[in-house]
Amino acid sequence: MADNIPKEQWAQVVEKTGGPVHYKKIPVPKPGPDEVLVNIKYSGVCHTDLHAMMGDWPLESKMPLVGGHEGAGIVVARGELVKDIKIGQKVGIKWINGSCLACPYCERSDEPLCGGALLSGYTVDGSFQQYAIGKAAHVARIPEECDLEEVAPILCAGLTVYKGLKESGARPGDTVAIVGAGGGLGSLAVQYARAMGLHSIAIDGGSEKGDLVKKLGAQTYVDFTTSKDLVADVKAASSDGLGPSAALLLAVQEKPFQQATQYVRSRGVVVCIGLPAHANISAPVFDTVVRMIQIRGSYVGNRADTSEALDFFRRGLIKVPYKTTGLSKLQDVFNLMQEGKIAGRYVVDTSK
Repeated sequence: MADNIPKEQWAQVVEKTGGPVHYKKIPVPKPGPDEVLVNIKYSGVCHTDLHAMMGDWPLESKMPLVGGHEGAGIVVARGELVKDIKIGQKVGIKWINGSCLACPYCERSDEPLCGGALLSGYTVDGSFQQYAIGKAAHVARIPEECDLEEVAPILCAGLTVYKGLKESGARPGDTVAIVGAGGGLGSLAVQYARAMGLHSIAIDGGSEKGDLVKKLGAQTYVDFTTSKDLVADVKAASSDGLGPSAALLLAVQEKPFQQATQYVRSRGVVVCIGLPAHANISAPVFDTVVRMIQIRGSYVGNRADTSEALDFFRRGLIKVPYKTTGLSKLQDVFNLMQEGKIAGRYVVDTSK
């Protein structure tokens, strides 16, 4: 490790399930043989980080925990086995921190499904600290020309929705419904859809989010807080009235998961991405069969998906709508998130 790397750093630590986070000094970790140490400059704040703190999921997290998995920074140290990453290179700490690289899933480039996958900000400490560890094989290679502050949300929000759109099977010219379009994931999904040649019907609540998604390229906005018949409104928003070819469910409540099969067209694909706590999805069997509806789950993308998602950003096709605050203010961001008052994404500056 370089001599100028400090022994202590500022971090936000969840000390017990339910929170809150505590802004405190902790030791700077040392990278193992196949790892890199990243000086995190900025980290996006994802709803998953709130779920991790609150213990919402049936998946055990480490405690105490440093959350975060959208960390953009600079490599400052590397293990002796790391040959393809340079000191000073821009990289990202993302949700998949590492995997075994040898199981049937890893062999097929489905490393997010690896039973031994390490999850940043959940099973291992993540990016809400000034220095974070990542497996060299899995850190995102951020193009040198990319701004670290803006690119941070691409490492999870952008990657996740890009993967979901690929999983939907929608083709250029098709229409997709994006539920939760005004949030951190949805605001990027609208742009990735446009860049991929898709039309989007944005679904969310409130005029602020409506204005945002229209600026980002949504064809139509359906406000669930004012709609008297959301299913009918979404169908009517498609060009032929038959409904969208696919629906991306990014919502943090259960109800949208129960509505989607009703408004997608026959042979439509419902892609579940959001993870509301204790939620279920159901659909009428008869209608699902005779209209040949597909219901799929889409998890985060693999390493190739990451490179592709970053390339859309590098070419200027994706603009991240974000606000920046200091790492010390992370609990305030979580409070706004719980109140549903965030349009776009929050990014924390680890120097503040």
